[in-house]
Amino acid sequence: MNATDAIFKTDALGINYRVYTPEGETKELPLLVYLHGAGERGDTPDKLDHILRHGIPRLIAEGKEIPAVVLCPQCPTDAVWDNTVFALGALIQKIAAEYGILPDRILLTGSSMGGYGTFATALAHPTLFAAIAPISGGNMSWRASNLKTTPVFAVHGKEDTLVPPVCSELMVDAVNRAGGEAELLLLDGMGHNDAIDYAYRHTKVIEWLLSKRRTDFSPVPEFCHECF
Repeated sequence: MNATDAIFKTDALGINYRVYTPEGETKELPLLVYLHGAGERGDTPDKLDHILRHGIPRLIAEGKEIPAVVLCPQCPTDAVWDNTVFALGALIQKIAAEYGILPDRILLTGSSMGGYGTFATALAHPTLFAAIAPISGGNMSWRASNLKTTPVFAVHGKEDTLVPPVCSELMVDAVNRAGGEAELLLLDGMGHNDAIDYAYRHTKVIEWLLSKRRTDFSPVPEFCHECF
């Protein structure tokens, strides 16, 4: 896949990012956004290759072809994805416009800190994504009603001691209680990094995401003051 590196600047911060595109026409492809974990953060262009350590960027570096425009932003060193949800939303919409992505085909996944960021970004932008797949993550389950129109497929290692699987269980249960559609795959005998690698290589995560299209674009408030 072809790769293009750039930086997205806001008043508060700059976000390095890489966009992967397949050979040939990119028109009407989905946009697949991947959020990395805490160990891949960086502030300068020379640190951008840190994103290749895990997940989708690693698979692409190994030669995997994905029929999508793939956006891989890099979280600034002193931040976590939860701090950047609105800048990240602006970057995603910028890339979608540049590549002619249809608004019903924007997809989000991430692992570890990026799994938390996947939930956080979708909670902050509840009608932006056709589906999300948080891997080895979690977030604030009491806000789960914001995800009731966004399908969720979460994966977590049963033996994860860094981010316990209950973090995903609470979110998935809360989304389903709110009337949403959420599924959790627990991987037997797997810890944190093993589950992340297995999820992207051997489960339906990528194919499931690419099969989704959003149908509900009804406005949802960005903030629920009763949720905090």
